[in-house]
Amino acid sequence: MILSSVAGCGRRLRNVVGCLALAALVPLATAQTAVVSFPSKPVRIIVPQTPGGASDALARIVGQKLSEKWGQAVVVENRPGAGGNIGMDAVAKAPGDGYTLLMSYVGSHAINPSIYSKLPFDPENDFVAVATLANVPFVAVVNAALPVSNIKGLVSYAASKPVSFGSAGNGSVNHLLGEMFNTASGAKMQHVPYKGAAPALTDLISGQIQVVFTSLPSVAQHIRGGTVKGLAVTGSKRAAAFKDIPTIAESGFPGFVINPWFGLFASKGTPAAVARQINADVKKVMEDKDLQDKFATLGAEPFETSPQEFQAMLRADIKTWAAVVKSSGATAD
Repeated sequence: MILSSVAGCGRRLRNVVGCLALAALVPLATAQTAVVSFPSKPVRIIVPQTPGGASDALARIVGQKLSEKWGQAVVVENRPGAGGNIGMDAVAKAPGDGYTLLMSYVGSHAINPSIYSKLPFDPENDFVAVATLANVPFVAVVNAALPVSNIKGLVSYAASKPVSFGSAGNGSVNHLLGEMFNTASGAKMQHVPYKGAAPALTDLISGQIQVVFTSLPSVAQHIRGGTVKGLAVTGSKRAAAFKDIPTIAESGFPGFVINPWFGLFASKGTPAAVARQINADVKKVMEDKDLQDKFATLGAEPFETSPQEFQAMLRADIKTWAAVVKSSGATAD
């Protein structure tokens, strides 16, 4: 109807102003149609970490709810490697249409620019920030047989005996948290890098290493099962599902508060209207009681922002973590 009205404008010169107004509606109507029709096919969420971690768990929980809302399949695909860079690169090179999303977190998106001398993509400019999902505290966990029951006990133990802490690799959040804790506590724990958090956890359980600073969701079941002991969380408050585990700050190290965010990004070029719609749909599914219960079981706290707020937060975090990396001397090269 709009197009035919515009075509008739030449025959009704006295209505020039009205015709111009109608013509202006054409691109607007097209844009609105594109948003309303999204998604019209399956959506992929690429997780650049191994299965079983926080990114994977959150992507699957949210992906299932989005699939139910959209009436389209949401496929979660793990592409681990190179500290998350392999999966991130796949999304950076995907079409900018919103059908390929990246499940990212502060570790790979804000820290990698400082620990890798060269990346095949720009973490800030080759992605569109879409929606934050959660803040996920990390937790200091130790081997179940280690004779310590709290974080100060770990510091005392490390003063007289060799203690090693594992991480997902040089420059990972796990690594930097361990180094930050060494600085804050005066402990001299030795760093042992692994190719991912999962093998580090395996060696922790078997007693090859003594400590890992890792995301709470990735070890929640191990803590409940008694195969590891949770000493303290890095957040500003205790996790709702683990009220008996104190924060590091309240355990004698005030100011030690790290609450990493997790969220969805799209490829560069994704229309802002599509990003806004996905953001709105994510916020809607976050109201689901089943989703909230699953988040709580993992120790994840729902965290909502607009795409613009998320982009600004990323920009600030890249600068903040650059200073931390520089101080630690960590490098992945």
